[in-house]
Amino acid sequence: MGEYRPNEIEKKWQDIWDKKGTFYASDDTEKPKFYALIEFPYPSGLGLHVGHPRPYTALDVVSRKRRMEGYNVLYPMGWDAFGLPTENYAIKNKIHPAIVTERNIRKFKEQLKSLGLSFDWSREINTTDPEYYKWTQWIFLKMYQKGLAYKKEASINWCPDCKVGLSNEEVVGGACERCGTEVSRKVKNQWMLKITEYADRLVEDLKDLDYLDKIKAQQINWIGKSEGMEIDFELSTGDKLRVYTTRPDTLYGVSYMVISPEHSIIDKLKNQIENMDEIEEYKEYASKKSDFERTELAKTKTGVEIKGIKAINPVSKEEIPVWISDYVLVSYGTGAVMSVPGHDTRDWEFAKKFDLPIIEVVKGGNIEEEAYTDTNTGIIVNSELINGLEVKEAKEKISKYLEENGIGKKKTNYKLRDWVFSRQRYWGEPIPMVHCDSCGWVPVPEEELPVVLPEVESYEPSDDGESPLSKIDNWVNTECPNCKKAAKRETDTMPQWAGSSWYFLRYIDPNNDKEFANRDKLDYWMPVDWYNGGMEHTTLHLLYSRFWYKFLYDLDLVPGKEPYNKRTSHGMILGENNEKMSKSRGNVVNPDEVVEEFGADTLRLYEMFIGDFEKSVSWSENGVKGCRRFLERVWKLQDILVEGNEYSKELESNFHKTIKKVSQDYENMKYNTGIASLMTLLNDINSNGKLNKEEFKTFLILLNPVSPHITEELWEIAGFEGYLNETTWPIWDEEKTIDDIIEMAVQVNGKVRGIIEISKEASKEEANEKALSNDKVKSFIEGKNIVKEIYVPGRIYNIVVK
Repeated sequence: MGEYRPNEIEKKWQDIWDKKGTFYASDDTEKPKFYALIEFPYPSGLGLHVGHPRPYTALDVVSRKRRMEGYNVLYPMGWDAFGLPTENYAIKNKIHPAIVTERNIRKFKEQLKSLGLSFDWSREINTTDPEYYKWTQWIFLKMYQKGLAYKKEASINWCPDCKVGLSNEEVVGGACERCGTEVSRKVKNQWMLKITEYADRLVEDLKDLDYLDKIKAQQINWIGKSEGMEIDFELSTGDKLRVYTTRPDTLYGVSYMVISPEHSIIDKLKNQIENMDEIEEYKEYASKKSDFERTELAKTKTGVEIKGIKAINPVSKEEIPVWISDYVLVSYGTGAVMSVPGHDTRDWEFAKKFDLPIIEVVKGGNIEEEAYTDTNTGIIVNSELINGLEVKEAKEKISKYLEENGIGKKKTNYKLRDWVFSRQRYWGEPIPMVHCDSCGWVPVPEEELPVVLPEVESYEPSDDGESPLSKIDNWVNTECPNCKKAAKRETDTMPQWAGSSWYFLRYIDPNNDKEFANRDKLDYWMPVDWYNGGMEHTTLHLLYSRFWYKFLYDLDLVPGKEPYNKRTSHGMILGENNEKMSKSRGNVVNPDEVVEEFGADTLRLYEMFIGDFEKSVSWSENGVKGCRRFLERVWKLQDILVEGNEYSKELESNFHKTIKKVSQDYENMKYNTGIASLMTLLNDINSNGKLNKEEFKTFLILLNPVSPHITEELWEIAGFEGYLNETTWPIWDEEKTIDDIIEMAVQVNGKVRGIIEISKEASKEEANEKALSNDKVKSFIEGKNIVKEIYVPGRIYNIVVK
């Protein structure tokens, strides 16, 4: 027996799999299909870190198992390659983003192949390939034709140094995450996608999906559907301020109002506002914060009272002050809120800070100490029209009153906003629209797609915040497809989310130049059976891709109303110091180094064995070494291999139990406990002192999805027929997983007094003998008469004494 040399073994088998196309999916519709999907990575210059292989290996385990169970498996890979990081790198280093992207993809692909992942590389896609983004543009045009894509003035976070608009996630502490420059708010004419039109369906259709509960909750909370009322508060100027509330029953508790710093009524009433300078100063202060920072619950409350203006409570008729504060967003609801500090924590903290009245309107709690928020039920107080009513009844009565008096109307509201789809950047898909002074916005004809991203000398945005594309006159200046007059191309590009919203469909038919995918192939492969990714993408990416799919379903271009049957998520791998891995913390682990020193099979085994797949775990080099030692023990099984074509009596039960455990645990993402059962079986084998060929086959098959290279090599060395990956997954016999010797409870007068080990087929006499010899049981029957014995074989033995 030679020494275990993973570097030689792993390269050998990776080359064999590549040459044979071992993991290429076929379009053989006679076989049951299994479509496994992981989020395709952004190919950064840093390459893979050890967090990447965790989800990739997890679904690789399931995919390898399913192939051996007779499934036609599609497990594809591609690249989400447009985006700001590459553009920033290109600007800094004067290298074209396409060159940077190509180099990064080459590095990523080498790393992934070194891990032995069973991806179907024949279906590889790249969002920056014009033959791919042609269909991204095509889908956008279909949305435009259906009224789902439109232009609108929208506020963005503006970085004056980078000269780009930033997403909320790219603003930290009021500054640009990349350069640290203070951001401001800027209004730009942006392309929008009307995702709100699908809000109800995006919530309702979750109920039939196999998603983790926490993922469903994230989707529902982000959409934020609520049933309430829009209510008009009259102002002392004669104008009206409209609010949205789900709690009209608390109207008598409104002691002040708050509007967004961007609310239009401020400009309308600026001549009546007595402290306009103070208001303008606060507006400037608020403009430097992202929406996330403004609505963070734990933040310090800030605001300014608008002097010279009062609001009238529509039911109590009392005058109340109007404030502006940054925690109210103009993009949500009406941009104005009625504040009920007695029963809302944020309102209570605001009222306490600025010494505003706090009124109890739902009985219970102590509003002097804190807001009483347990108000879904309860009795209404201090509310003339609805005093003494229970909350539900009070809501109905006050709502009817408001509608009858023209003060309010019922309204369904959503936190979800339409999707801002424009980016003033170079490295993205061109938006296939042309603006003509005569015709307005005109779609590029479908036969002219793709609108290809042109070469540019500079990727720097212009000082006015326009895309670098705006500087290329010979690309911008074009002809109107309608009237043939001079026109200009749209110079904004699509966000990175665009290409990732439908990529799973292109894997099905990646080389089709006539349509985004053939319908017969879509009918066979869709929906995705199992989609795994990080929790950070289970809100927006998942929402956006479900929205795009539903739109295509409405056009009868895809089967079924949902793209993914099952969505799971994985925990992060932290550094050995239990902190998130980062270069600044010096705790990043390079998977290349682990593969070089210990082998890819060890890395795969460790990442599946490290802990609960759904939870974050800390890296441990000692753990890696332990997994390598396990594989070396597996390698040494050759030393005790004997002939035999069926399980031996000594190990038969152990094997059936392990087959069941491993099979179920792989499917339920309990990889760590499945591997632990293999480790236990290995101990049992070594204790037995020998292992026959049938048992060796089964052991190698069970371990193969996790550590495929060593198991293929051992299969070949043992002289087994064909390749391991072409064999059949073992099946357990349920009867043989049940232990003959069991633990059984012994009761005395109905109470458990001891536990005995006994054969499940033991006679009553044997049970009696075992029970009476148990010291604990004896102590409860000594000096007493046994009047009755109740024995249920394999379950319980009850002794009745007096």
